[in-house]
Amino acid sequence: MPAAPPPVLAPRRKTRKIKVGKVDVGGDAPVSVQSMCTTQTTDINGTLQQIAALTAAGCDIVRVAVPTSDDALALKAIATKSQIPVIADIHFQPKYVFAAIDAGCAAVRVNPGNIRKFDDQVKEIAKAASDAGVSIRIGVNAGSLDPRLLAKYGKATAEALVESAVWEASLFEEHGFHDFKISVKHNDPVVMVRAYQLLSERGDWPLHLGVTEAGPAFQGTIKSATAFGALLSQGIGDTIRVSLSAPPVEEVKVGIQILQSLNLRPRKLEIVSCPSCGRAQVDVYTLAEKVTAGLEGLEVPLRVAVMGCVVNGPGEAREADLGVASGNGKGQIFVKGEIVKTVPEALIVETLIEEAMRIAETMEKTAEGGAPTVTVG
Repeated sequence: MPAAPPPVLAPRRKTRKIKVGKVDVGGDAPVSVQSMCTTQTTDINGTLQQIAALTAAGCDIVRVAVPTSDDALALKAIATKSQIPVIADIHFQPKYVFAAIDAGCAAVRVNPGNIRKFDDQVKEIAKAASDAGVSIRIGVNAGSLDPRLLAKYGKATAEALVESAVWEASLFEEHGFHDFKISVKHNDPVVMVRAYQLLSERGDWPLHLGVTEAGPAFQGTIKSATAFGALLSQGIGDTIRVSLSAPPVEEVKVGIQILQSLNLRPRKLEIVSCPSCGRAQVDVYTLAEKVTAGLEGLEVPLRVAVMGCVVNGPGEAREADLGVASGNGKGQIFVKGEIVKTVPEALIVETLIEEAMRIAETMEKTAEGGAPTVTVG
């Protein structure tokens, strides 16, 4: 019998489906992960190298900045050679929207709050995008909200962000264009969550989640995980971008891990390790770090338990695909719930990595059509 799908906290909100190049967003499509290049777009080779690294990390969609005419001229080469869909990020100059569409970008992000006379050009933008099969992201941001709404609300409240987004959506729909998604980003996770909750009640648009200017890696990860977890657990969100003051590959890793933790993306390598305490008889921190480093890049869904004492260790090790329960200078190695060997503490890491690679090889053969068996011992 096929395995049952993993449980989720709530059914996905029903949204319309759009295409960002080859990637579906919304509807029944998986939640996708995005990032943005930090290179100068005019540096075509450097940008493509960064996109290749993002692609290898699991990124589904990438965005590039287009602040100048030279950046706009570079778009065609980047969009043509990128392995994943490229979104052009447009601010201030509406002419770059049309340049990005002509260059073959998969989508264009527009910021209604800072594009000159944007509302007057929606009809032309909608027609150009529709003719080219290009989708749009209406990207409302707390830091660049329309001055009229700032005057009305006094600051970038959740209600102000939503009013801006709904107004712009209505303009596109008025011209028969529906291939767009919406984001309402704020740097405060509480305001951001409320904005997306309100927006999700107003229409069936696919939503791009993001905490804008989330901060350095640690702080930004916590803020993004908190906000995304709150929304995704309610079924809200169709694509995500973690914004960190860190290399973009780190954004992708965090985004993927958030989705895996919520069973919204198939889990790959998962390390279960205890936080350590006075009962621990081995250096759990070092063991867990070394095992994680030794298994980096493993692509199969493998749960590895690295435990430091006899209280929870044996139980967690038995529940994992592979695990160790450590104590008294040695470790009991479990595979699929069975003790296969006992090794000295100095050999725990080496043994776990060897067993993990053996299990991974068996799982890969199974995926290719072999018999679904994992031997123990």
